[in-house]
Amino acid sequence: MPDKSVHVQQLTKRFGETVALDDISFDVARGELFGFIGPDGAGKTTLFRILTTLLLADAGVCTVEGFDVVKDYKKIRNICGYMPGKFSLYQDLTVEENLKFFATIFGTTIRENYHLVKEIYQQIEPFKNRKAGKLSGGMKQKLALSCAMIHKPEVLFLDEPTTGVDAVSRLEFWEMLKRLKAAGITILVSTPYMDEASLCDRVALIQNGRIMTISSPQEVVGNYPMSLFSVKAGDIYHLLGELREYPGVHSVYAFGQSAHVSFRETDIEKNALSDFLKKNKHESVEIIPIKATIEDCFMELMNTPPPAPPPKREGSVMVALT
Repeated sequence: MPDKSVHVQQLTKRFGETVALDDISFDVARGELFGFIGPDGAGKTTLFRILTTLLLADAGVCTVEGFDVVKDYKKIRNICGYMPGKFSLYQDLTVEENLKFFATIFGTTIRENYHLVKEIYQQIEPFKNRKAGKLSGGMKQKLALSCAMIHKPEVLFLDEPTTGVDAVSRLEFWEMLKRLKAAGITILVSTPYMDEASLCDRVALIQNGRIMTISSPQEVVGNYPMSLFSVKAGDIYHLLGELREYPGVHSVYAFGQSAHVSFRETDIEKNALSDFLKKNKHESVEIIPIKATIEDCFMELMNTPPPAPPPKREGSVMVALT
């Protein structure tokens, strides 16, 4: 068995003139909870569809548990569970009927693998006779995960599984992922929510089809190179513009009702900045030094020129589209 559960090398995918994935490479260790963090349109869904054999790449090499995504697609489909971003179960079937259907497809039964989904499915089992289309967002999420798990997959792909569900359901879902990881399942999860990055072993920050960095959440935050402050005042709109004019400012972004301001220098006089804002008629000024979040790091990386792509290896495998 390979040491790496997922291997991706120089993967590229285009849709016409649009480059969805731009020469990306990464590895995921067996039993790892690996997150792809980025906004809509970053390339996360395209990547997951390629890795689950639903879409062909234009170039590159991809393997899942040592199996090639093109040559061995049938084997990969038997060992992977996939939960797409959009709820795609049969909405006119009941909860129980959906689960039975997916178990049957993979040649198993609910009884045989019930222990795999018990903790998840028990929460929706009281509604087993309700049609899937009538479930709430959180219940749909649990049913979709149960269906993805019922055949005992080795690798689980979850594409934005918490989008559109309430905060409590999001928290419960990540608790379930921790338990699945403890059982030895490799999990790849994508999300637009930066706060979920801290719940992964490692994260890849992705934007416009390019991976900007791959590291543990702690290392991503620890590598933030600037002094950072949270600044509040009565008029947030004018505050943002005037902060950008302040000497030594590197970047200014709105975060809720405050502005996150980074400085090139580490020795920043809060009193001088406060006086500057008060002279510009800002009231209730509040300036607090803060530690960077994943979102701060993401914004910084977006404005950093990307490194030159690695040279193409001779004989690199090209995925045929015929």
